[in-house]
Amino acid sequence: MSNSTELNNTFSALANATRRAILARLATGDATVNELATPFDMSLPAVSKHIKILEKAGLITQGQEAQYRPCAINAVPLEALASWTEQYRHIWEARFDRMDNCLKLMKGTTDE
Repeated sequence: MSNSTELNNTFSALANATRRAILARLATGDATVNELATPFDMSLPAVSKHIKILEKAGLITQGQEAQYRPCAINAVPLEALASWTEQYRHIWEARFDRMDNCLKLMKGTTDE
């Protein structure tokens, strides 16, 4: 799979608030599908669909322990996403610097 396809799959998976919440929960440790479904007002099959999308994007893995299939986060696609967004950091930093200067001028203070 190409890097572009992987990024598209990651962005697509993260576009949904439920899937982001599932990842946030998994960042604290492995969990079963039932444990992941608990905070959501949706059916277990609906949560399972979200998990499958996350799994397809490579963001989570499912193990096999007896009758349980615990889910775990896989940070590799998130690292690729962070690397991709890093190339835009200078743009945001410059904008924040300009905003900071503007606010200082409005307050009547400057670093100069």
